[in-house]
Amino acid sequence: MSKAAYWQRGEALDYINAGTEKIEANTVIVLGSRIGVAGMEISPGELGTLHVTGVYSMPKGSGEISAGADVYYSETDGEITTTSDGNVKAGFACEAASASDTTVLVKINA
Repeated sequence: MSKAAYWQRGEALDYINAGTEKIEANTVIVLGSRIGVAGMEISPGELGTLHVTGVYSMPKGSGEISAGADVYYSETDGEITTTSDGNVKAGFACEAASASDTTVLVKINA
């Protein structure tokens, strides 16, 4: 039988900035088929934290989003949308957002 060794709680993960640009705190990062939110400024080649749970106020694209709707992150626009095609699953909307709202509350990776 295989065994696992406890590593960390998992709300925030160790994350190395493999890019050439500094990652600002609160930047949305695509992590495979999920997203995370930088918990701090992370310089190129440096280790930082990436939050992978929690509720975040995030920029919203056009249209209404109902409470509980699955939402996706558009890397192209940097916004949350209900369109899955070509986007990364972000989680679900914690409350309704009208078409005129510029942000939506998202429970990430849920």
